[in-house]
Amino acid sequence: MYTQITKFCKSCEKCQLTAGKGVAQARLQSLPIIGTPFERIGMDIVGPLERSSTGNRFILVLCDYATRYPEAFPLRSIKAKQIANCLLQLFSRVGVAQEILTDCGTNFMSKLLKQVYQLLGIKGIRTTPYHPQTDGLVERYNKTLKHMLRKFVSSTGADWDQWLPYLLFTYREVPQSSTGFSPFELLYGRQVRGPLDLLRDYWEQTENEGDNIIAYVIKMRERLEAMAALAQENLREAQQHQKTWFDQKARERVFSPGQKVLLLLPTSDNKLLAKWHGPYDVTKKVGNVTYELYMPDRQKKRQVFHVNLLKEFHVRQEPAQQLLVRVVQDEEVTEKYFPTCTEEIVAIDLSHLSPSQQESIQPLLDPSLFKETPGFTSLVQHKIRLKKDAPVRQRSYRIPE
Repeated sequence: MYTQITKFCKSCEKCQLTAGKGVAQARLQSLPIIGTPFERIGMDIVGPLERSSTGNRFILVLCDYATRYPEAFPLRSIKAKQIANCLLQLFSRVGVAQEILTDCGTNFMSKLLKQVYQLLGIKGIRTTPYHPQTDGLVERYNKTLKHMLRKFVSSTGADWDQWLPYLLFTYREVPQSSTGFSPFELLYGRQVRGPLDLLRDYWEQTENEGDNIIAYVIKMRERLEAMAALAQENLREAQQHQKTWFDQKARERVFSPGQKVLLLLPTSDNKLLAKWHGPYDVTKKVGNVTYELYMPDRQKKRQVFHVNLLKEFHVRQEPAQQLLVRVVQDEEVTEKYFPTCTEEIVAIDLSHLSPSQQESIQPLLDPSLFKETPGFTSLVQHKIRLKKDAPVRQRSYRIPE
C-alpha cells in the first residue's frame, strides 16, 4: 500500500511541472587539457553596459584555454561583422586558433562567422542550451572583469572602456591558481615587467647585462617547455580537485530512448525564473551527459540538452478494476478475481460454479456497481465528530528570502 501511494503521488502531473528543481546534478565532466597556446579559445559577450563616452556598450571577451591569457574588445554592437573584425585583430598577434568555444547566441551561429571559420580552418564548438558551465573559464573571467570595472569606473560609468587595457595588464601578470603561472609568462616565456618591477629596479639600481640573442632564444624555449609541463600538471591536479569536490553531491542519471522527461527552461517573461516544460520524449543519447529531445510544440522539433536540465516524468497508471468472486462449498473457500468494465461487464467464466450459484451471482454483476466515481446511500449514516476549541498548531519554518 505504501509503494502504491508513493507511485500515485509521484505521478501527479501538476506537481511534477510546478515542483522545484529537485534533481541531483550529474558528475563533472573534465575538458581536455590544451598544451599549445591559442589552440582553443573561449568567446563570450558582456553587456549591455552603460554607454561610454565613445558609444561602446558591449565587451567581446576571449580567453585562451592553455595559458588563460585574456583579451577584451569594447564594441558598439554585437553583430557578426564586428566580432569577425575583433577575431582577425587577435589572430594577427597570436596566430589562428584551431577551435573556438561559444554559447548558442545568434551572432556566434551566424552564416558570416561560419564562413570565417571555414576560410581559416577553425572548428566551432558550442555549449548545450542553458548550460554555460561548459565554457566556465570565460564565464568566471567575465565575473572577475565586472568586479574590476566596478572599482575603477567613475560615478557615471561612462569611462569603463578606457580602463580595459590597464585591467587586462593587471590580470595577465597575476599567477593563476590552476596553472601556477601568470598568463603572460606562459605565453611569452618571461615575467612581465610591471610597476612593481620598475620600483624594484629603481631601489636596487641594477644594470642588466645584455645576452647573446641566440642564447636568449634558447633559454626562452627551455623556460617555455618547462613552464608548459608544470602548467599542465597543475591543471590536471586542479581538475581532479574540482571534480572530487563537485561529485560529492552528484549522481549518475541515465535516460533511455522513448522515455518521457521534463525540461527546465527559463520563462518567456523572466529569464531568471525557470519552470518545467513537457513531458517530452528522449530520442537518443548524444554524449555522456547530453540527450536529444523531441518537442513537437516548438519550432525546432529536436534539440540537445544537458542532463541537469532534465528529470524523469512519472506517468500515472490507472488501477485495473477487478471483481472478486468468493465461493464457499463444503467448508472450502475459493476466491477468484475477474477484470471488470465501467460500462458493461465483460464475459466472465463462471464454469467453476454450479448452475444455482451462477444464477445467484448474476444480480451482483451490475455495471452500475463497479464505477470509478463513488455513489451514495441512505441506508447507513455516519456522524463526524469535530473537536471544539482545539488550537490549530503548526510547526515553525523558515521564511524564504
